Amino acid sequence: MNIEQIYQLYIQHYLVDTDTRSIRENTIFFALQGANFNGNKFAEEALKKGAKYSVVDDLKYKTNDRIILVKNVLRTLQNLANYHRNQLSIPIIALTGSNGKTTTKELINIVLSTKYKTKATSGNLNNHIGVPLTLLSMKPNTELGIVEMGANHANEIGFLASIAEPDYGYITNFGKAHLEGFGSVEGVIKAKSELYDYLIKNNKTVFVNQQDAIQLEKTNNANRVFFDENIKFIEINPFVKIQYKANEIQSNLIGSYNYSNIAAAISIGQYFKISEENIKQAIENYISQNNRSQIVQTDTHRIILDAYNANPTSMKAALDNFKLLKDKNKIAFLGDMFELGKDSLKEHQEIVNYALKLGLKTVFIGENFFKTQSEFKFKTFNDFKEYLLNTPIKEEVILIKGSRGMALERCIDLIN
Repeated sequence: MNIEQIYQLYIQHYLVDTDTRSIRENTIFFALQGANFNGNKFAEEALKKGAKYSVVDDLKYKTNDRIILVKNVLRTLQNLANYHRNQLSIPIIALTGSNGKTTTKELINIVLSTKYKTKATSGNLNNHIGVPLTLLSMKPNTELGIVEMGANHANEIGFLASIAEPDYGYITNFGKAHLEGFGSVEGVIKAKSELYDYLIKNNKTVFVNQQDAIQLEKTNNANRVFFDENIKFIEINPFVKIQYKANEIQSNLIGSYNYSNIAAAISIGQYFKISEENIKQAIENYISQNNRSQIVQTDTHRIILDAYNANPTSMKAALDNFKLLKDKNKIAFLGDMFELGKDSLKEHQEIVNYALKLGLKTVFIGENFFKTQSEFKFKTFNDFKEYLLNTPIKEEVILIKGSRGMALERCIDLIN
């Protein structure tokens, strides 16, 4: 069965799933394979749970007419997504970057949705599977799509762009993220700039933060839309407040690093003719979720929870912001940063030195930080847990930041 034929089955209900634990009625189940699982084995189970069809790439699992055999399930999913994208013929905005992708995507979506029927990447479904699923979640009434793209190796962003075929693109920044896969900051810049390469080659449009020298350099030959110069930073205490033309916008986002994320959403909103009042209301109503720059208020502490991800660039930005807070009685809990490769010890030591330079009381948690020259450190989370259970935290304001694998949000229930 070719893509056109599978597409005719898909448009009956506009549903696809890849996990039998969350199968929806009348969906098409794509039996993906991974290093430790074989989705083909669940093809019949998916049908029993309500799927209309299952797509497999192993002949022995084609046991009835509702199971479709293809050469490669993943590639078929990607081809179907690209085919659907071209049938939709709607503007699609793609964004990537080292830090702030998801927050920026959410801000852009909430601003644009005040005027358009938008569909954006759910959570962080931003890889070679997530991007196709995002595209296939767009229905005929969708007017504008926002697709987040993540990568940890070269050529991934270019490949994702070839599937989504975006009309517009934005790169949040270039930082020390996934150095193990990219090799260096230069590798990060080259890999993320694959989005620029696609947009320039296809005569599409790039949104550019003109305060970022790398963005300016890499988009010199692009059709550029610059950030609105009427956007000004006012203050942070602890939330970012900005001036946009005649409006003061009080966000619910902490961290001066969120200024550029908000500025991107405002500028893109303005480009798509969103009113100033709707932009203001959308940004002021947005509250971050999923351990990203959240404020958690307990009876005795105000906790800045930023435990979704971490790399040297975002860690320094979080510490800079923490230093700016007017509160004097504060402490930072920092967890290991992952995927830094051979530079891991060096990068962790630099964070230790940076926190010391800023004069911040800091606790370091994890095997990588434990190898550094630092005083207040714990090798494992369990060691730190034992400390928290037996030691009252006197500081009123606490920053919690670390890579996702550290799951430092577990600290919250232990703080007393």
